[in-house]
Amino acid sequence: MSQPFFDPDTYASQLAAKRQRLVELLAPFAAPAPEVFESPHEHYRLRSEFRLWREDGQRHYAMFAPGDKHTPILIDDFPVASRRINQLMPRLKAAWLASEALGFKLFQVEFLTTLSGDALVTLAYHRPLDDAWQAAARALAEELQASIVGRSRGQRLVIGRDHVLETLQVAGRDYRYRQPEGAFSQPNGEVCQKMLGWAFDALGQRDDDLLELYCGNGNFTLPLATRVRKVLATEISKSSVHAALANLDDNGIDNVTLVRLSAEELTQALNEVRPFRRLAGIDLKGFDFGTVFVDPPRAGMDPDTCELTRRFPRILYVSCNPETLARNIAQLHDSHRISRCALFDQFPYTHHMEAGVLLERR
Repeated sequence: MSQPFFDPDTYASQLAAKRQRLVELLAPFAAPAPEVFESPHEHYRLRSEFRLWREDGQRHYAMFAPGDKHTPILIDDFPVASRRINQLMPRLKAAWLASEALGFKLFQVEFLTTLSGDALVTLAYHRPLDDAWQAAARALAEELQASIVGRSRGQRLVIGRDHVLETLQVAGRDYRYRQPEGAFSQPNGEVCQKMLGWAFDALGQRDDDLLELYCGNGNFTLPLATRVRKVLATEISKSSVHAALANLDDNGIDNVTLVRLSAEELTQALNEVRPFRRLAGIDLKGFDFGTVFVDPPRAGMDPDTCELTRRFPRILYVSCNPETLARNIAQLHDSHRISRCALFDQFPYTHHMEAGVLLERR
């Protein structure tokens, strides 16, 4: 069945409402009109998670309307998800219905796909996974032409790869990404490419260095590194750091120094509050930073990190929460002005939106 919160006929009006909301949030800072980057109207989401709900003696894919976690919406397809996910859904359901080894105590399914067609399926269970499960999962992986990860308490079994391979194009160049199972990756690949292109253009070609906070798997790092002399990038998640290092190597990018520090810890290091062993051998004073790039979590930057960014002539900020973006800009407004801003519709048919601003020193 179709989901009641998905209606392509409302796309233009919901995007216009988001634009107006962003304009109002940034109005106190005399922001220019936002550049607006729309999403495909359907099949835009590259990863999806479904609970399984038992009804009439069978397990079905289930979702819940916003604000209601008790009334399941049983579905057979999901129009907002990628075509690859929609192709996999009925075949996977047929497999768990036909196989006790695959279906017994299966309670959640996650799909991770890419624009380039790669796919990984995570199956979560309320039981230990045995040899029978592994044999059935290997056959399923071959049938689906996808990797399979099985999860239960204390277990994580991988059939194939534990990541998908994505290719994103920015300014005519292809960048290859490993996106690990269980780690963050941008869910809307088409809009992600537009975000990367906008940030690449807003940064411009520079003859100085870039500081990047919250670099994740190197999503922005790869293209932005080609615009500057060198990059110091930070990320706290171990899995994201490992993916970022692999992605840098896979793309032949060798001007990035990546350290596993939180933004708060890097602030302490740059302020010489305390030393960090993870910075051993790295000459922080050898960088000539002209721009700082931040893509923080929904909470935005903490006040100390926000103050750190004030040191830089240019702040390139991509945000998944315009309210915390506006709060951070309010802290910086006396020293920096907004010269560019953008709206990226990563999450159509929801109130969520991504925004980007370029702040330049007054």
